Amino acid sequence: MFEWLPYAGIAAGFIIGAIIATKKLGEEWAWINRKIIHFSIVPAVLMFYYGKIPVEVFGVSAVIFGVVQLWPHLKRHELSWYQIKHNYGEVFFAFSASAIVFLLPREYATALLLAMAISDGVTGVVRHYYFKRHGFNVKLKKHWTGSLAYLATAVVIALIYLDADTIRKVMWAVILTLAEYQPWVDDNLAVPLGGSLLFLLY
Repeated sequence: MFEWLPYAGIAAGFIIGAIIATKKLGEEWAWINRKIIHFSIVPAVLMFYYGKIPVEVFGVSAVIFGVVQLWPHLKRHELSWYQIKHNYGEVFFAFSASAIVFLLPREYATALLLAMAISDGVTGVVRHYYFKRHGFNVKLKKHWTGSLAYLATAVVIALIYLDADTIRKVMWAVILTLAEYQPWVDDNLAVPLGGSLLFLLY
């Protein structure tokens, strides 16, 4: 009955471990720390994909992580090594992940979650080092180098996990890249929302 429990524990361990480990890097690396935490959900997503973690467990756990991360924002006492004042991206990420697994089929949800975790993570790392190398403020900046990294990884994810022809897989990746790059809506909302709407075409 609780065969999923060890897998859920391992998955949660990766996420909690990433949050604890990135604290040592400190506030200066907040943008990279956020992306490391993004990467840390990949084991959970893959366990979900292979049926080791049930939809209900994944979805409810994501909500719990979202609420736990929202609390410091509400208290105006953010965990400064990865949370940024007035930026609720990590909270949106958790709540969006929950909605995705409850509303979308497993295979499609997996592709979208991996794009949110891997593609967004790679994008942030590439942009961080580009701006840091050029002496600019790396926080909250977008750049074509990051978007190119997002597109490349999203295409790979689409080729592996989406059940569609190659052209639609590439278009899926392109549209998610544009959703991530646009400046009006937080990408942790824009990508899952756009990806969910794209499901109608896949």
